[in-house]
Amino acid sequence: MKFISAKEVAKKIENESIVATGGFVGIGVAEEVLTEMENHYLENKKPTNLTLIYAAGQGDGKGKGLNHLAHEGMVNKVIGGHWGLAPKLGNLALENKIQGYNLPQGVISHMFRDLASGKKGTISKIGIGTFVDPELQGGKVNEITSEDIVKEIFIENERHLYFKAPSKIDFAILRGTLADEDGNISLEKEALTLESLALAMATKNSGGKVVVQVEKKVKNGSINPKLVGIPSIFVDYVVLCSDEKYHHQTFGTQYDETFVNSSILVNDVKEKSLLDERKIIARRCAMFLSKEDKVLNYGIGMPEGIAEVLRDGNQEHLFTPTVEPGAIGGTPAGGLSFGASVSPQAIIDQPYQFDFYDGGGLDVAFLGLAQCDSTGDINVSKFGPKIAGCGGFINISQNAKKVIFCGTFTAGGLKVQVTENGINILNEGKSKKFIEAVEQITFSSKTANLNNQPVFYVTERAVFKLSKDGLELIEIAPGIDLEKDIINNMEFRPIISENLKVMDKKIFQDNFKLDL
Repeated sequence: MKFISAKEVAKKIENESIVATGGFVGIGVAEEVLTEMENHYLENKKPTNLTLIYAAGQGDGKGKGLNHLAHEGMVNKVIGGHWGLAPKLGNLALENKIQGYNLPQGVISHMFRDLASGKKGTISKIGIGTFVDPELQGGKVNEITSEDIVKEIFIENERHLYFKAPSKIDFAILRGTLADEDGNISLEKEALTLESLALAMATKNSGGKVVVQVEKKVKNGSINPKLVGIPSIFVDYVVLCSDEKYHHQTFGTQYDETFVNSSILVNDVKEKSLLDERKIIARRCAMFLSKEDKVLNYGIGMPEGIAEVLRDGNQEHLFTPTVEPGAIGGTPAGGLSFGASVSPQAIIDQPYQFDFYDGGGLDVAFLGLAQCDSTGDINVSKFGPKIAGCGGFINISQNAKKVIFCGTFTAGGLKVQVTENGINILNEGKSKKFIEAVEQITFSSKTANLNNQPVFYVTERAVFKLSKDGLELIEIAPGIDLEKDIINNMEFRPIISENLKVMDKKIFQDNFKLDL
């Protein structure tokens, strides 16, 4: 093990190397190493034709994280769980300048663990019926991507997917907090531990080199062995970060101790947000919760409002939220700190969190609704010329005991007036979300129906459920006209429930609280 600079790391990465990176948005991202890799390429046109593999999206949607590697000629192939935070990589894929795959985040995190134990790939039921399924796109994101890395296999007459792992990993780029003289790495200030250990083991066991960026070097014996997240036997190079601007805890904050310490009392007194369409949606979503529902997952964006509704009613403590990269309990953070939680009860490695999710441990998942079709399929992963990616969406939605998709009925300029008597549409959104056929299947209604999974779709004016025959309208908001405000703003006519109801009026009034 050697202590070297980020510039020296960049010089060691050879052409055609397979490079794996750890991180979630900005958490765990070795920003200085990635920056110097970019600088070295721009100055020397090396390394070239890299294969990049990563589980979770890493970037700020602009220039940080994996955007540093997005240069034509530098990268040849990308296998990633989420692409939206690295739009520069996405643009290369859209222009057919690199080969690209989008696989479920949990599958890739498990792939690292499987590679560490000498397996050739990962067997899973995750992704069946979605664009990841080889009967559809097989996870390929563009025309020049031809190799089939997802195949179907049958185990005891039951269909599974086999995800082919890379033959090896030449370099793993990871991040930690402290390194002792031998190279034992602590993760004490990291908001998540992610798949750092699994990826380090996979790299070492396949003959590669493990690079870890840290804040500080300390003497041997000064790190509690239980705090060692990456033992020295898995580490080849340690980079002492030269400037804290390259070592943010998240891309949203330099350091927030509440992300790693549950004993700090947080002054969480917040003004209640205005009663608008987002809050109406969040309240209706929350009404699907029961006393039996304990473990939850909130997706980023619209679903974050459900936690606020529970907090407003002093009922947040009745449920335990989780976040897919490993945080359990606390209050999930949003924006560029998404993935972290304020005052979490526990933080576990990402592959274990996905074990829990894939096995059906989630009671309720609240996820975003971008596009929905008449069958009940959902797309959140690809929109025209934009590759967003599935991230953990497929893992979360496929096996939760109950799934609630939520979003506004239309997008792009929607304005509504909320009164205690219901909703008035002041200006309709330009884009319809309920369309004839989704551009890409990120959630498979067929798979959900085969699994008898309860699935609901909540908007500010209508609530649908997944039936065996497709999307069924079960509720409309007071003040909404069925034909004018709902049917006329859909590209298909849904099944209309024989027991069509009006949304509970308490959703539109002050002091809303769940009846639990």
